[in-house]
Amino acid sequence: MNIVYHAPSATLVGMTNYSSGHHAEQVAADYLKSKGYEVIAINWKVKRAEIDIVARIKRRFGTKHPLLFIEVKHRKTTSQGTGFDYITPKKVAQMQFAAELYNLSTNYSGEYSLGAIELMGEDYVVKEFLDHIS
Repeated sequence: MNIVYHAPSATLVGMTNYSSGHHAEQVAADYLKSKGYEVIAINWKVKRAEIDIVARIKRRFGTKHPLLFIEVKHRKTTSQGTGFDYITPKKVAQMQFAAELYNLSTNYSGEYSLGAIELMGEDYVVKEFLDHIS
């Protein structure tokens, strides 16, 4: 599925993996906001875990929607596979662990799911958004 969403102009030239990753997370957060999500946290970290984005569908009519813990994957090219190719069972277990730590640290006891956003190319085009992975 090719989702047409382009980031504000950016270039990978001169960007470190760290800064490129943070830019990808910001593009993904902007994409989620454009789709009606409330972004609660970007790049949440504790000693042994990290979550790229914590979001939920914006509240309507008093309905409290589940949290969504999102992994952001960006690849400049597909020469070594797509971003989603790197979401392995081990990565899903790490995401689950991080989500549990987030829930404990914020006293959140509601429902949640794990998701992922894949961005491609130097223009950080959102290629796919999965709101539930397991």
